Amino acid sequence: MDYRTLPVNKWDENHVQCWLESTGIKKEYIEKLHAEEVTGPALMELDDSFLKGIGMKGGQIHMLMRKRNELLQLQEKAQQGKNSSSKAPDRTKARTEPVSSTDAATQDTPSRDHRAAASSKKQGRRSSQLKHGDDEALELSNCRPFKSQDTCFKYVKDRVLAPESGVNDLIAPCHEYKSFATAAELNKNQLKSKFACEVIRFASACMNIRTNGTIHFGIMDSVEDKGYKHGQIVGIKVKERECYVDALDHIEKCFQENKQEIARKCIHPPVFVEVISKDSQDQRFVVEVDIEPTSSLVKNSFFEVCLPKYNEESQKVTLTKEKAIYQRLGAKSEPVKPNNLATFIQGIQDRDAQRERAELSSTEVHTEASQNLGRKLAILLNDGKSYMDDSLRYILVTNRCEKDNLTCINFLMRLNIFCVFDFDEHSNVSGLYSKYKEHHATRSYFLQDFSNESKTGNPPSQKHLCLFDQPSWVFCNGRSDFLGDEKPCDENTWIRTKKKYLKKAITRICDEILPKRSFIVLFLLLSPVQKPLVDTFQEFYTEMNGTEYIVCIAESKEIYGKWANLAQASCSIETLEQCSIVGMKLSHVDATIRAMLPSTAQPRHLPVSTRGLCTLPLLEEEKLFSLEILCVDQCDDIKLDLLTEKEIQEIEQNFYKGRKIIWENFWLAEKRRCGEIIEREACKDASKLLDDILRGSGLNYSVAKLKVFHHPGSGGSTIARQVLWKRRKDLRCAVIKTSYSPATVCEHALAFRDYDEKEISHCLPVLLLIEDYDEDYLEELRNELMDAVATRKINSPRPYFILMCCRRSNDPERLCKASPLDTVAVTHKLTDSEKSLFRTKLEKLKQKDVKPEFILTFVLMCEEFNETYVRDFVGHILLDIDRSSRDTCLMRYVALLNFYVPNSYISLSHCEAFLGLGAYAERKLRAYDFKSHLSEQVRMIFIELRESTTYISSVRIIHCLVAKEILYQLSGNEPQSQLAMTLLQEKPLFENRFGREEFIKFIRDLFIRRDKRSRGDATDTLFSPFIEHVCKAEDCEKAIAVLKAAYELLGKDPFFAQQLARLHYKNEKFEDAEHWAGVAKARMPNDSYILDTEGQVYRKWFSFTVDKMTQEDSPQSITQKIEIALKAMKCFRAAQQAAKAEYDSMNNAGYFGEVEVGCRLLRFLSTLDVFHRNPQGEYSELVKYLITDYYIPKDIERTWTNLHSRLKGLRQNLYNALEWISEDLSYFQTDKNQEKDEEDERDEKEEQIYNPRKWLKRQSEVYAKFFISTSLMGDSNSALDTQLMRRMNIYKSGGGNVTNILSFLTDKKEARSAEKLENILSFYTENPLRDRLEDNDLINYILCHITLSCLAPGSAKLVSVQALRELSARFFKAKGPFPASAHFLLTLLYWPDEALDKEPNPDKDKILNSALQTMKRLYDIKMKDVPTRKKRIYTPFFLGKGYGLAKIVHKNKIDKLISGSLDEKRMKWLHGTVWNIAKIRDILKRVSGWTKDRDLFIRGHMKELPILPLHRDSVPPGNENVTFYLGFSFKGLVAFNIQVENNAAISRTQGI
Repeated sequence: MDYRTLPVNKWDENHVQCWLESTGIKKEYIEKLHAEEVTGPALMELDDSFLKGIGMKGGQIHMLMRKRNELLQLQEKAQQGKNSSSKAPDRTKARTEPVSSTDAATQDTPSRDHRAAASSKKQGRRSSQLKHGDDEALELSNCRPFKSQDTCFKYVKDRVLAPESGVNDLIAPCHEYKSFATAAELNKNQLKSKFACEVIRFASACMNIRTNGTIHFGIMDSVEDKGYKHGQIVGIKVKERECYVDALDHIEKCFQENKQEIARKCIHPPVFVEVISKDSQDQRFVVEVDIEPTSSLVKNSFFEVCLPKYNEESQKVTLTKEKAIYQRLGAKSEPVKPNNLATFIQGIQDRDAQRERAELSSTEVHTEASQNLGRKLAILLNDGKSYMDDSLRYILVTNRCEKDNLTCINFLMRLNIFCVFDFDEHSNVSGLYSKYKEHHATRSYFLQDFSNESKTGNPPSQKHLCLFDQPSWVFCNGRSDFLGDEKPCDENTWIRTKKKYLKKAITRICDEILPKRSFIVLFLLLSPVQKPLVDTFQEFYTEMNGTEYIVCIAESKEIYGKWANLAQASCSIETLEQCSIVGMKLSHVDATIRAMLPSTAQPRHLPVSTRGLCTLPLLEEEKLFSLEILCVDQCDDIKLDLLTEKEIQEIEQNFYKGRKIIWENFWLAEKRRCGEIIEREACKDASKLLDDILRGSGLNYSVAKLKVFHHPGSGGSTIARQVLWKRRKDLRCAVIKTSYSPATVCEHALAFRDYDEKEISHCLPVLLLIEDYDEDYLEELRNELMDAVATRKINSPRPYFILMCCRRSNDPERLCKASPLDTVAVTHKLTDSEKSLFRTKLEKLKQKDVKPEFILTFVLMCEEFNETYVRDFVGHILLDIDRSSRDTCLMRYVALLNFYVPNSYISLSHCEAFLGLGAYAERKLRAYDFKSHLSEQVRMIFIELRESTTYISSVRIIHCLVAKEILYQLSGNEPQSQLAMTLLQEKPLFENRFGREEFIKFIRDLFIRRDKRSRGDATDTLFSPFIEHVCKAEDCEKAIAVLKAAYELLGKDPFFAQQLARLHYKNEKFEDAEHWAGVAKARMPNDSYILDTEGQVYRKWFSFTVDKMTQEDSPQSITQKIEIALKAMKCFRAAQQAAKAEYDSMNNAGYFGEVEVGCRLLRFLSTLDVFHRNPQGEYSELVKYLITDYYIPKDIERTWTNLHSRLKGLRQNLYNALEWISEDLSYFQTDKNQEKDEEDERDEKEEQIYNPRKWLKRQSEVYAKFFISTSLMGDSNSALDTQLMRRMNIYKSGGGNVTNILSFLTDKKEARSAEKLENILSFYTENPLRDRLEDNDLINYILCHITLSCLAPGSAKLVSVQALRELSARFFKAKGPFPASAHFLLTLLYWPDEALDKEPNPDKDKILNSALQTMKRLYDIKMKDVPTRKKRIYTPFFLGKGYGLAKIVHKNKIDKLISGSLDEKRMKWLHGTVWNIAKIRDILKRVSGWTKDRDLFIRGHMKELPILPLHRDSVPPGNENVTFYLGFSFKGLVAFNIQVENNAAISRTQGI
């Protein structure tokens, strides 16, 4: 059944689909709604959120909701019509009712079968059947101008022309409409006769009345039961135009012979106006005939005609028998009645006179009042402001620019252009692009490349970054000069092959990259328009929901006319005219826009080494897009006279309210247009440190660091920028944009340093500010810069680059104390002199009538952010705030994020979405629009920020302490967990597209980011500070509930499941913890950290059950405990394997976890009755069970059936984990607190982090304790058991692996350590060479001798170096992989020794070279792609002045000769001042080598060997002889304190 005959609530999904097709909704959305089974009742309940959920765009949603609402209104009226009085006249009577003369415009012609103006009651009866309801306001359209032959003019399907009209002033044409739908399909003769009949009747009526007129074919002339509106444009299919032209040949048959020529001249040939439609491909036309009875032709004549009729029977055209004189009566062409004929003929002279007067009047020149296009241009381009700033970006859409116009588009060079859609294939050769790229650095794309570029899989922070650094120039129709396959094509091919890419690109820009109202689309029509350009308009129009932020500029009215006629398929001509500048000369447009710019186009300058200046063109500056360059004349291009006092005051207040300082603040202060910026003591300290660096004090590094750590809101960023501002005239200064990779920044920094310098060896140092950085990023950047400088082969007395590192910290003084020589701490605490400066400044600001609430951060800083003051201050502001309002709720959400998540903010777009400020708001300045919806209190608390790369605006609370007070004072009885729950339910915030990645990141950080002291936080936390607060202030269940809600909302993020697992096991809810660990593992089965968390669940569970164990525990519960421990170990081993496959991280937690569980399991097993101790106190039963394959006590043989094989593998698993940890610790310096006193030690859990060597030694002893049994050695003749017991005794004595052995060297009691080492050596066989120790045992045996030699050189247990060399022979002779420690020992033993190596031996060089190469390979495997550990090469031994083992000096011996605290010793190592200590120089041997292309070499026994410099930039450039101290590390040989050898007489052999 037709949907039009049913009420909406009875429709099924097919009825809905039919109705949707009639509305013009895109087909793809119709199909989606059909697939979702949207029936009539569902249609009635549709809302925006559902439609957005299926991917529907805003413009389509808006149209569908409007159509749906109109449909429901029509249905309601239809129902009212059915229930109304039965007295309503029938349609026949309604059609024949006389029409008032005052309503002549609504009259119809008698020749039509149906009326256009049906009564409203009749509409009520049939409104539910209309395709377009009568109450639906279809868009009106203008008729083609009279006599116009403009082929560019188009009609838009389904728009409506004004009603048919009668006689007006004789010159303005009257109009008559014919649908002609049926007739257009007839055969030629029928069509000609029908067309001629209508034209001749209408024409004769117009000619007799002396009025111009136009008859239109293809315009609906009836609405009755056809579902159309009167005047609706539908068009007709024109098969042959000649039929319509030839039809007018009936003029000679229908007019009198003497009137035929006149008729021909008055009746113009048919005009075919194309009907365009966005959704239809059928070509349709409206056929129009103009009638122009000029006075000179028709004077004193009347026109009597016969009308042609087609006879169906004879199939011939005949003429009506009686001739008739027609006239226009209202909107109809009626024959003159016989009794009125005489009167009508008598009135001919009067009508002729009227015609003459009308023609005379129409020929008078009417000068059109000129528009104020300059003002219109300013308002359209500036979003309503009278000046331009950088708050708006521009998207340019243009076509071919002729050479003459290239001189008139200079304003484009000054606009903040985001991208250009260029339809000129010659643009790169002779068009707009050729001019633009002379002034700006750009990125050129083709359409498909650009649509792909904007969706690259970069991290969220860099997703669209490449589109913001430089304008993107998109060649939409190929490039004529391109050598590849991308060539221009015609319109049809373009639509078929490229239009889809245009749509993708525009959709992505509008949906994901640029927020609404942050950009303007500028159509610059410079040459005749083609369809693709119009398609671009239509796509932007749809995505932007109208023309509010679209501007069109066209100098040529003809070009604009064609454009407007094609574009009207999307919006009306009138709407287009409102957003268009037409007829204004391009040169005038250029001058007008440039006059509005806030700055002049004067060049910027940089300092040069000759103390002069060089010009930095904008093009060159834009190439260095990862740097924000600070020039000598920064801000001098600003037109100061255009800045009002209010604007200057706003710039100053924004800073003192808490916004980051900008260069304009310094500039205005220098110009004395605002107050001076206070210079804190820390600024002077930073300047002094900078001077020290420039003077070359300390080591001469090519890349120096100056660190500024500061409390939030204490002015650290201001101080850093003050230093830059003060030094901009004698250093090259820039701010690093950390959103770019270190490699990119490095490349740009080098180019910046070298720019326009004659001698790159004498360039000025570059001062680079890096703010709120990540340590890994900083270190990688520093390494990149040092490596790049090293390739220059130039030695400079000053550093190439100075990295000023500015970062927030909650404990800046601690960080400054750790590195006092290059660090400045900025705190809230003011010195007495600073207090005076702040008080004076505050008074000056108050004298300017600046209220304290407008400079909140400065006021709080004056009070040193005293907590009581902050509390009272916030309480005063919030006194009368409406706690239930949306903006107050928003402020609480922002406060929640700002207090718990450092550097967090919420984008302005999110705020607007939350407050309900939609896309359809009136045109206003965006920021003002947002602020006007905030209460006065909220406006005081918020600061508006601008994101540095995308310039998307955002807000935050002025300070984290203020955020804390807001949370407390506005909470009432609502706990913070409930506030977070409510936040998670705010759909407008989570569904908003712009800045979504950042918002989601802050939400994630709120729940899972832990505080770490290493990041500058005050403490180390186990969970996020927010979760820890909820656990402490409320309870664990609330924390779990809010984490679960976040897990569900954020796509079931496995890391939230991981946190839930951790939170559950922390609160001893082990079954739930097991569940959540499994959930996380199911989603990320190969993540080592998640697998480690699963292991920790079982580890904690096992420890908990063991601690709660009682004597009454059943054998089954004991089995369960063991099972849990073994599960933990299995999970930890899985984490180990996963960690090996992760190349971007080094996670060793799996090894530590396995050892901890294994050792605890051994202790647990030892307590069981089945494994009782023997009389000697040993666990012989347990040892026998664990290390033998055959022995199982009878008591557990059956009950432990599933455990035996795993428990018997326990020893080997623990051994493997301990060995891995030992090797790992050998590579890196990890003992952070090894010199701290015992009372300052961390707890056991943290020991593996802060003192892993001590942890390893303790766990090794525990491990060995449960595998020693002298009775078992006596009972068994197995060599394996004997060797195992010996190894366990070594472990128990503190040896057993490389790290344990080397840790003896850090023992303060050397004699005790030496005695322990001698005891360990006594466990080894007397003849290791004969008895052939296992590889690891042999390594440990040799290392014990080397270590003992360092502690007690005269020990009787020591063997000679030669003997150790013989023992180590298998490491280079035998095949098979050996650990890195074996090759490390070879470098120690085979380094040239004057006592042993008197004769050069190339074989020994081979041993050394092979060992070094293998160590390098193993080091690279170990390191993976992790940058953080590259700076932590651990060098345990140095080359001393002795012989044999005495030449090996341990680092700890050097440390003991360095005075000062641990931090001071570290600084002396870092800055190289240790080498100035005479006692150290006395014990170490300085060796000679040489450099070659920045690579360092040394002579081995005969051949050269490569050496690693401790600092790459310490290697002198060129080819030089050098001396240095030699260190031995697991990465290879390391050179310390490299110096160029000045005395040529010194031999470069090893012995001197």
